[in-house]
Amino acid sequence: MASPVPPVSQVSGCRACCVPGCASSQLRRRRSLKAAAGLPAAGTSIPRPRQRLDGRRRLRASPASATGPPQLSSIRSVVLDIEGTTSPISFVTDVLFPYARDNVRKHLDATYGSDETNDDIAMLRAQVEQDLSEGIAGVVPVPPDEAGKDPVIDALVANVEAMIKADRKITSLKQLQGHVWRTGFESEEIKGVVFDDVPPALQKWHASGIKTYIYSSGSREAQRLIFGNTTYGDLRKYLCGFFDTTVGTKREARSYYEIWQSVGVDRPSQILFLTDVYQEAAAAKAAGLEVLISIRPGTRHSLKTTGFRQSLHLLISYELRICNLPYAQMCYLQKGRT
Repeated sequence: MASPVPPVSQVSGCRACCVPGCASSQLRRRRSLKAAAGLPAAGTSIPRPRQRLDGRRRLRASPASATGPPQLSSIRSVVLDIEGTTSPISFVTDVLFPYARDNVRKHLDATYGSDETNDDIAMLRAQVEQDLSEGIAGVVPVPPDEAGKDPVIDALVANVEAMIKADRKITSLKQLQGHVWRTGFESEEIKGVVFDDVPPALQKWHASGIKTYIYSSGSREAQRLIFGNTTYGDLRKYLCGFFDTTVGTKREARSYYEIWQSVGVDRPSQILFLTDVYQEAAAAKAAGLEVLISIRPGTRHSLKTTGFRQSLHLLISYELRICNLPYAQMCYLQKGRT
């Protein structure tokens, strides 16, 4: 004979007013859990004061049309932009670019005729020819080697200065810049600058088994120099690889598809990409990656119109997995607070 059905009040995990697994029971349970956690009920917004107690303004939440929060429990790899994400924009614009501009002539003069510099010159010469054919203003033709060392260097320097001023993301320029920066890092004239939250984030991701990569328009050599010579020491031990424009430009979805094919995860959605540039975020999202917009000093896009979720610091993607907090709340947590 079948055993009698136990009283409803004895059913594990269910209130006395409902039967196990019913929709109303689940809804009541969700509401009670939210109430216990101090979270608002579904359909209500989280109130955000305009001003913090310490006087700093809070960032507003992302637009309602923004994409949902990344499913961070499935993330296996993190890909980081450098400028405006791991490092201040000012480090690039006020330190790296001026150093390359001011030292390119000295570098070319000292290394002229070497295999490495011959390759740099060949790539720049090809880029200049392409620019001339496209009618780009300010391009200076590079004379043949037979014209002599000085005329060739003069033309190269003029073109490099114009490319740097225009902030062009082209492989020929980035490769030469990396070689110039190498001298600066080796002589300790330059130290890699990263935000304070970068080292602990890299350490925690590494300890959690999450593989971290860098994707920048700067050459892979330049990336290794930056992270190998930071004010916090050598951070390369936490990084699994570097990507540059040889996989494609950062505003093309195809580039992120190539990265997915290289990092060894089953699905592109298992990769989280952090950047401060909307167009890069859109390209990565189109390729199927999860995306967070990095909010840093000097951010160049409107926080209200990106259409992407936003991160105040790199630890957000780690803390979300540990704390299981709603993303809308996590956006407003300051570093070191819960």
